[in-house]
Amino acid sequence: MKISHLAIWTNDLERLRDFYCNNFGAKSNEKYINPVKQFSSYFLTFENGDCSLELMSKPDLDNSVKPESKVTTGLAHFAFSVGSKEKVDLFTEQLREAGYKVIGEPRHTGDGFYEGVVTDPDGNIVEITI
Repeated sequence: MKISHLAIWTNDLERLRDFYCNNFGAKSNEKYINPVKQFSSYFLTFENGDCSLELMSKPDLDNSVKPESKVTTGLAHFAFSVGSKEKVDLFTEQLREAGYKVIGEPRHTGDGFYEGVVTDPDGNIVEITI
């Protein structure tokens, strides 16, 4: 068994799709639109990955963003593996320079990972790991 995909609700499909395509090398399908349900989405796939990311939107979404300092139930984060400590450092710095918020500087964690942590434009927490 494996995870097929993760899904994220967003009020700005194009902005979030651009973030993952431009910074993480995702490839996007054509936009799916269901006019009856007022639902639209993109599926993003990643090189060397079996898990894809579905970005979903509809007009009546709650527009609030959960602050990263508040722990709630639900999805906490997801992680991208970039292959080396040097690439974690470089990629984290590139995202910072592009104006994205770094909420965890690259470091060795207590559970054995080396990671940097950023937020996407909607405030979702994304780890960058070896």
